[in-house]
Amino acid sequence: MPATPLAQPPATAPRSRSAAPRRLMTAAAATLIVAAATPVTLAHAAPSASVSPTTVAPGGRVALNVAGCGTKVARVTSTAFNEVRLTPGNLEATNLFGSATVFSDASPGAHRVTFECGGPGGQSVTVSLQVTPGAARGGTGGSIGSMSTTQIAVGGTLAAAALVGGVWVLRRRAAA
Repeated sequence: MPATPLAQPPATAPRSRSAAPRRLMTAAAATLIVAAATPVTLAHAAPSASVSPTTVAPGGRVALNVAGCGTKVARVTSTAFNEVRLTPGNLEATNLFGSATVFSDASPGAHRVTFECGGPGGQSVTVSLQVTPGAARGGTGGSIGSMSTTQIAVGGTLAAAALVGGVWVLRRRAAA
C-alpha cells in the first residue's frame, strides 16, 4: 500500500506584526490633525491691575498698568484723577499702560482706582491708591527739605575743596 501523505492544513500567510503599530500610528496622526484643526479657546482669567506708586501726595504722578484684559483699550477712573485711556505695551495687547496726575486738591486717604477692559461695561478690577496729606515737592524733589544749614555748608565746603585740589594737581602736571 502506497503511503498517503497526511493531510496538512492549508497554508495561511503568517499574520503581520506590523499591523498593530500601523493602526496606532494612524490613530495618533488622526488625533493630531483633529487637535490642530480645533480652535483654541483661552479662558481669560480676571485682569490684574496696579498703580505705582501706591502712595502719592496731591499733584504727584502715578503709573497705571493692567494685564489680562484681552482687549487693546482700557479705561481707568478714580476720584483722585481724571479719566485715563490705557494703550497697549506690546503687539498682543497683554499689558495696557498709562499715567495720571493726582489732583492737587485731592483729599488725603484711600481712593478707588477702577480699570475697565474695553471701556464701560467691560471686565473690571479695582485697586486702591493712598493719597497722603501735603503737596508734591517740586524743584529739587525734596532732596534738601530735611537738611540743616550746617550740612549744606559742610557739603559746599567739601565740593569747593575738591575743585581747588583738582585745579592744583592739573597745574602741577602742566608745569612738570
